Amino acid sequence: MSAAAIADTSKHRGDLTIVEPTHGREPLVRGTYTFHDITEIVCRVNETELKKTPRPFLFMILLAGSLFAMFGGYVGYLIWEGPGIWGNNTPVSWAWDIVNFVFWVGIGHAGTLISAILYLFRQKWRTSINRYAEAMTIFAVLAASSCVALHTGRVWMDYYLFPIPNQMGLWPNFRSPLEWDVFAVNTYLVVSTLFWYTGLVPDFATLRDRATVRWRQLFYGALAMGWRGSMRHWVTYEKAYQILAAFSAPLVLSVHTIVSFDFAVSQLPGWHTTIFPPYFVAGAIFSGFAMVLTLMIPARAWLGLKDIVTIKHIENMNKIILLTGSLVGYAYAMEFFVAAYSGNEYEGFTFINRSFGPYAWAYWIMVSCNVITPQLFWFKKIRTNIAATFVLSIFVNIGMWFERFVITVTSLHRDALPSSWDYFVPVTEVFFLVGTFGLFLTLFLLFVRFFPAIAMSEVKSVLPQANPHWEGYQKGHGAHPVAAATEGGH
Repeated sequence: MSAAAIADTSKHRGDLTIVEPTHGREPLVRGTYTFHDITEIVCRVNETELKKTPRPFLFMILLAGSLFAMFGGYVGYLIWEGPGIWGNNTPVSWAWDIVNFVFWVGIGHAGTLISAILYLFRQKWRTSINRYAEAMTIFAVLAASSCVALHTGRVWMDYYLFPIPNQMGLWPNFRSPLEWDVFAVNTYLVVSTLFWYTGLVPDFATLRDRATVRWRQLFYGALAMGWRGSMRHWVTYEKAYQILAAFSAPLVLSVHTIVSFDFAVSQLPGWHTTIFPPYFVAGAIFSGFAMVLTLMIPARAWLGLKDIVTIKHIENMNKIILLTGSLVGYAYAMEFFVAAYSGNEYEGFTFINRSFGPYAWAYWIMVSCNVITPQLFWFKKIRTNIAATFVLSIFVNIGMWFERFVITVTSLHRDALPSSWDYFVPVTEVFFLVGTFGLFLTLFLLFVRFFPAIAMSEVKSVLPQANPHWEGYQKGHGAHPVAAATEGGH
């Protein structure tokens, strides 16, 4: 339903109009909700009794929990036996472990972009989706950390990565980009967690004040940290939120740039290129936004959030996917151009081998999913179609995983010594990959079940009632609870 149609319908119903009269833009919240309505919609998921958890949600948490349990068992087996249970061989010393690490770090980038950068640029459409993205960032970084911690082999020696005094006088090599990863990812995790938690505090206080069960009062009361909603609290909150947003914004560029240095600072053909930092950042945002859509589309339907997370939000995210997907496609083309223009026969062989060698199937899956698929979002009917967006977001995630696989494996399996060429075949790595998805989904589903998935205070700020000069107050509409528009109104 268009903005004009909503406004016209509202007049006939006598409801509150939510269309901006001067701009005629589509509203960010469909329907004519009051502040209390928003609180009820968001809190009803968290306030449902545990024994009354909806069966579809219970099935999903059991499935994700099973995968997580399998991951725990696999990690124990991996530590006991060592990385020899993987299919890594002499030329392909890096494989799915690093592929999964780079994939999950990239997934977490959309959260920081939506939360921090769009906040600093005062983009109001972020308010309905930032909480999903922030939570996804933290859980994706945890999944990535598990990959990079386990690939070292002797996990119990990982404390040598940190610059702490030890009895053997060993210190990390700070000139190694692998060491830079340790500090970049940990900084990203700490700042993102603080930013996410700070935004949650007012909503925790709301759940605390509404709680009728003792354990909820204690649980949300502890998380709310004494929040009372006073003017002093709000002023301090706004300052802290803006400072953390300012800290988080540079991390969007720095973290995946440093991850790209794992490859770019080497002398290996196919890796040693200056295009990697911007290319990796664009790809991270690309895959991160796709994962947000993959999680958000089912959640908005199952949790009854269709009027808060609207087609407008989905279309805006699809536009960003189109932009970053085009940048990724440009980077693919430039890699081939640089390899040919440089006259370096080793670079040229590497890229010919990628596209027409033994792993050509992986390369063309990558190109199809990351370059061709996003171009469908040029058409408004597709980027505003829920089912098409969900399917295409999955294709993008598949393509971005294959991108990391192609970069890592195809540059290694045929090196400068043909007698050592070999073909990498995964052995037990599939359990590793599926297990990280189990870890990620388990944490995300628990978050949705017990934490507010929508930032209530921020969504209320985009309602017309948030404007003290709203004309509805003069008409006496300020406290009227009203029904929302239906999904079919789009």
